[in-house]
Amino acid sequence: MSFLSSYIYYIGAFGLIIIGLLVILLKRNLIKVIIGINLLDTGVNLFLISTGYLKGGTAPIFSPGYGAVPSAMVDPVPQGLVLTAIVIGASVLALALSLGIKVYDHYGTLDLDKVRGQRW
Repeated sequence: MSFLSSYIYYIGAFGLIIIGLLVILLKRNLIKVIIGINLLDTGVNLFLISTGYLKGGTAPIFSPGYGAVPSAMVDPVPQGLVLTAIVIGASVLALALSLGIKVYDHYGTLDLDKVRGQRW
């Protein structure tokens, strides 16, 4: 049980990535594909945060008298990358949903097979 609990974040991250990929590849509804892209993005973010996680780690702040050991500090680089990725992911999600609305207004359907078969 100890082995599983130490890798639970990696298992969750890869689970979200696999579910997101399956939704993108198997679903034909545009909104479901957008949700799959969002699940994939969330899985990648969770994986990046998991790589920087250190059990019992402290914040990476050096101050006099704090007595923190550098090897016991959590890596701040994945946290900064994920913070940026969350903002970019939210923007991409909003853009994709707005394009989905425009596709529905123009074609009258969200089915990707029907949209691909039509011409402008």
